[in-house]
Order: sequence, then structure tokens, then C-alpha cells
Amino acid sequence: MNSARTSRRRLTTAVTTVLAITLGAGLLAAPATAAPATASFAVAEAATPIADPGGILLGAGRAGFLNRALVGDAHQLRWTAYADGTTTTLPATESTRAEVFFTETSDILMTSEEGRWNGRSQHITLRNMTTGAAPVDIDFTKLGADYRFAGFVSDTLLATGTNEDGAKELLLLDASGDTQSVRKVDLPEGALIGSVRASRSGVALVDIVARSETVFDPQVTMVDVGTATTGPAHSVLESSLSGSTYGLSDTHAAWPEGTGSAVTLAIADRITEKVRRVAVGKQLGGGTNVGVLGDWVTYGTPIGLDQDMDSPPVGVIQALTARSATTDQTIELLDHMTDAVPAPDGTLLVRGGLVGKGEGLYRIALGEDGRPTAELVASAGRPTELTYLGTDLHTLDLDADPAKIHLKWRMSRVNADVYLKLTHRRSGETFELKMHLYRESAGAYTYDNQTFGLSWAEIAAKSKLGKAAYNGAYDWSFRAVPQNGIGPDLNASGEFQATRTADPHDLNDNHTPDLLARDAQGDVWQIDTAYDTSANTLAAAAPRRPAGTGWTDYDRIESVGNTGGEAGDFVARDKSGVLWIHYGAGPLSSEALTPRRKVGGGWNTYTELTGGSDLNGDKTPDLVAVDKVGDLYLYESTGTASVPFAPRKKIGHGWGIYNQITATGNIGGGPAGDLIARDEAGKLWLYLGKGDGTFASRTPIGGGWGPYTDTVGIGDANGDDRPDLYTRGTGNTSYFYAGTGDWKAPFKARTASPVLGAESNSPYNMVF
Repeated sequence: MNSARTSRRRLTTAVTTVLAITLGAGLLAAPATAAPATASFAVAEAATPIADPGGILLGAGRAGFLNRALVGDAHQLRWTAYADGTTTTLPATESTRAEVFFTETSDILMTSEEGRWNGRSQHITLRNMTTGAAPVDIDFTKLGADYRFAGFVSDTLLATGTNEDGAKELLLLDASGDTQSVRKVDLPEGALIGSVRASRSGVALVDIVARSETVFDPQVTMVDVGTATTGPAHSVLESSLSGSTYGLSDTHAAWPEGTGSAVTLAIADRITEKVRRVAVGKQLGGGTNVGVLGDWVTYGTPIGLDQDMDSPPVGVIQALTARSATTDQTIELLDHMTDAVPAPDGTLLVRGGLVGKGEGLYRIALGEDGRPTAELVASAGRPTELTYLGTDLHTLDLDADPAKIHLKWRMSRVNADVYLKLTHRRSGETFELKMHLYRESAGAYTYDNQTFGLSWAEIAAKSKLGKAAYNGAYDWSFRAVPQNGIGPDLNASGEFQATRTADPHDLNDNHTPDLLARDAQGDVWQIDTAYDTSANTLAAAAPRRPAGTGWTDYDRIESVGNTGGEAGDFVARDKSGVLWIHYGAGPLSSEALTPRRKVGGGWNTYTELTGGSDLNGDKTPDLVAVDKVGDLYLYESTGTASVPFAPRKKIGHGWGIYNQITATGNIGGGPAGDLIARDEAGKLWLYLGKGDGTFASRTPIGGGWGPYTDTVGIGDANGDDRPDLYTRGTGNTSYFYAGTGDWKAPFKARTASPVLGAESNSPYNMVF
């Protein structure tokens, strides 16, 4: 007996056994009320898309589509119905392989647990997602030790393996549930057989390798599963990257070719059997996805919408494009795609996005004019283009730790290069920075998948704007350029306010104290200070600048802090007892102070004046005065320029023993600003403010303060958030006292200060 016939008889018997055991007639049978094959797609094209359940698109059927999703650490297969968007979840593992096939009336889900990537499944499970029939298992090893699943076309299973004669073969198994014989497809002798790469109308596009002693020729051939015959074989000139797909229609077949990044599209005419090749661009690591709709070939390289890139993908075919197989006309269908699968009616189902319509699943079909169009089937609910989502940036507290102040903005995705600009509105000072965002590098400008920004400490380290931050309004703007080139640039802008506790001696709003000094001619000079960290003392930050003339008429000048203007303010009493106020002009003015305004007369009753401490807890600095009988009066600040102080309130008596009082701000850590007072013996006393305009009992804090002609509470000069003190003695000697925050010993030991410089020709007679 012929051995080949014996092998075939054995194989037929084996397959008959397999089918009889595993394939019930109900699996592939149509339901009693089966709808026409096109009915489900009419529902899918409704005006309102269903929700896209997310994940990786694995296949499309007549009634629904299949996704793979990772939920926590668990993998799931999700079958979603076109009709109403309901989802059936099937258990899966990381290794579960799943594909969707279709018959004339049913959607068939194939799963295997033998490896998601190797494609050599020998045990598969088939589920009819249309009828809900019980799943059946198929064991291909009963055909032979190395037989495996190769595809499913119409009602036919395809299997490959090595027969008893040692020859590779492609078998067609009638999977209708009856016991018909196995059919063998005649292929070139010695050919290596791959798997079904595409199918249409009962024809499978199969990849093979024709071999001989001198030839190793990768090919694609078409197998008619009804007749078990092959059509013409076409050589694949260069293997495409792993992950590439092929396409087949009634008139054309197409596949990508290319060993590197360059992609050539091979288009075979099934009538003339001619193949034409067209260079179409570059591909990324995921290969090139090719499909065919009639006389149109679609192609695109998968690229994630959120994919980070160091540089734009120049020349990459990331837009899903359709090319006419006959005229080379092209149409861009989607701005990007990640997955694409063929659908039963010759259309494609593609996960991707289109600017203006958003992300989701799109059906690619031929329109009435014969040209491909994209229709959104299932929406992911997110835009394709970069979209600005907002910011919580409204007010910045510049008193806080700069490293803990974060400026944050939100976009629909953060794989973008952001060009940020901040501008202080009054001064025009700017800060600009390019930020190359990455999702994976949280902390380097990104906080999560939608939030980016930076700390004020980084702004301070890179710009004058941050180091000497101004109060007031800031404008921000940014241009975000998508790293993957998907969609247009995003432009956004807005504003925020920056606030800081008022510094009683900050005239130019740069967060460092300024001193005013009057010379013998009555000229006043502004001295901007800086803290010298090497000497631990107060120094001049820049040459002095004129701040006023004709001040000889004043016998008392005191800082009162910012009572409602642009910067620190000063009151001055003339020799007739009239009190005047000079408001700080602010950083935009060429002058340090505005012209004086009259506060009122009768102030010559006071022997001492001082201001700058918030004594009543309303966050504005107040003024105190001691009259000739030693009573202490409080003038609360109103915050109104025309009437800067409320009527006086008597808050103490017995203050006539002091020949100098100074408002220091909160040096003791209590609830409000404090005062220090020097008696005739040169002893210094601390009065801690209670926050209601009164003070606790005095506390001695040191002696030897008699030589100082001027004692000025200058605010925080060394940046440790504690108020400091400046003193001047005879001969323009100056000293700096750093605050400690401890009311028992509120100042560190003094350090000599060069802040006044060497003005021997014009010595100062008052510093305030």
C-alpha cells in the first residue's frame, strides 16, 4: 500500500476524532434570529459613540470588538458590543493569546494559554460571542506532535505541522462540526509555513518561505480555503519589523517591506498579479500596520499618544494614511494610530485619534464616493491634541520656603516641550525656561501624567526675578510643543498674584531692606542693602542714590512700614509740629518717595515716635508715640493713603523714662509686633506685643546701648525669617544685630557694618 495514502488515512481518522470530541455543532451555528452580516455596523455608526473600554485592540467581529486590559496586576479580555457598549470580561493571564475570527453569521474568539507572542498554539479554545454557546477546546497535537494553529478563515481552521514523511504541510480543517476529511494545501516542496496574515471572502493570505539548496525566498501566497488551492506567490523583498500586519481585499493584497526604519509598501493586484512598490516613510519599533479596503491601502506605524520622545519623529508614518492602489492618491485618515484590525465587512477598526474628534476606536470604511473615511465608533473621552486643563496657581505666598512653592499647570498629556515665560507686570522682569517633559521622570518638571511645573527655588536659582521676587501681579504663558508631533502646539496664558508680608524698610520691593540717611545739607540718600554671608553683617548692595532734598526742616523722621502704598513709608515732623508722610514710590518709579502729604498738626507734644510693627494683628504696621508726660499712644494704620492713621488710643504710661523707642516687628515669637526701649542708663528693654495694641510687662535684654544715635528695626535682612536691627553710633559707625526669635535674648552679638560707606565729606546726621 502507498505509504502516503496510509499517512493521509491516519491523519483523517485523527482529525475526525478531534472534531467529533471537541467541536459541537452549536459552536459555529448561527442563532435562530441571526441578523444579516451588516446589521451590527449600522448600529456602530450611530451619532453618539459608545465608550471605549481601553486597553489593546485585539480583534473586531460583526457584533463587537475585543480588547486586552491590565487592571491592577490582573489581565482581562474585554468583549464590547457595538449595539449598546456593554462589556463581557473574560479572565486572562499575561501569556493569554487571543484573536477574533468571524463566520458568515458569528464572531469566534480564539484563546490560548501557550504563549502570547510565540504564535505556536497547539491547544486553543473557541467561543462563539454571538450565540453564547459553550466554549470548546481543540488539541492540535492529536494531528501530530508539532501541529499548531495557523488561522481561522470563514468556517475553516488552518493548521501547520510535519507529517509522518517529515514534510511540512498546511492543513484545512472543516470546523462546521461534522466529520469531513482533512484537506491539504499544495505548497512548494520544502516550504516553511508561517500563519494567516490576512483574510477576505474565504481567501487567506499566508506567509511562507520557499526553500531549495540555493534559494531562501520569503513569500506571501493566497489560499482559497474552499478549494484548498493556492494563488500566485509573491516574494517579500525585505522583511518588515516585528509587529507589522498585512492586508487583503477582493482586488488587492498589500504588505510592508524594509529591514531598517525605511518602509516600502508592496501592493499586489490580484487580477493582473503584478506587484508595485512605493516608498512611504519610516517606521518605529512597532512595525508598520497595513490594511486594504477595496482599491485603497492603509498604512501607519503605531505610536502612543503619550509616547515620550527626545526629538520629533521626522518622516515617520504615524498618521494613518490611505493610498490608492491605482493612482497613488493619498488621504490622511487619523493623526495617529496604535492598533488596527480587519473587520468582517472589509472595513478596519483602528484605535487612534483625530484632532477635533479625540481618541477612541474608529471604523475605516469606503464612503459613497469610494474614498476611505474615518468614523468614531467608541470614544475614549480624551482629546488627541494637547489641551490645557487648568492650574491652581492663583496666589503665591513668597514668605514660604521657595523649595515648597510649586507652580503647576495641567495638560491632557505631558509628552511635550514646554516654553514657559513668567513676567512681573510692574517691573517687566522676566523668567524663561524650556522644559523637556517626561512622564517617567517625576520631579524633573513633571508631577504626574498630566501635571508639570517647577519650584520657586529653581526660578530663584536661575533668574533675578526669583532671587528678588516682587510682590504683585505676574503674567504667565507657555507654548507646549508635542514631542511626537501629534496635533498643533498648545498656547496658554494667565496671571497670578504674589504676596509677602510687608517689609518696613523695603523701598524697591526686592525683599531686602533699604536705609535712608540724611546729610548735613538736608539731602536724603537711599541705600539698598544686602547681607554679607562671609562677614555675617549688613552691607550696601549698590551705590547710594538720591532720595530727596530739603529735609533739614524735620526734627524727627521715622519709618512706619508700608501703610498702604507701593513700598515702605516714612513720617517726618517739622519744627512747627506738623507731621508729614512720604509714601514709598515703589520699584517702577525713578524716585524713592512720593511728595509729602500732611497728616496733621500738634505732633510736637511727642518726644518719641516709632512705627513699622503690626501691634493690633490687622497685618498693617502701626505708629506709636510718647508724649511729654510719658503716656504712650497708639495710632492704628487705616490702609488709606489720604488718612493713614486712626485717632490715637492711650495704651500706656510711665514711658518718659526712655529716650529712644524702636518698633522691631515680631522679634520675640509672640502674637504681634514688639517694641524695644532704651532708658537713660543705656539699658534696653523688650515689650512683647499682645496683638491687641497693648504689651506685656517689660523684660531687660541688655545694656550699653547709650552710644547709639539711631536704632532702626529693618526687618529680615539675613533671610532667616526673623526681624533684625541696625544701629548707628558717633562718626557714622554702624552695627548689625541679627534676630534670634528668642524673647529672652532676641539679638545675637553685634557685627560691624560697612553699609554707610566712607562719606567723610558729607557725614550723615540721621539714619532711618
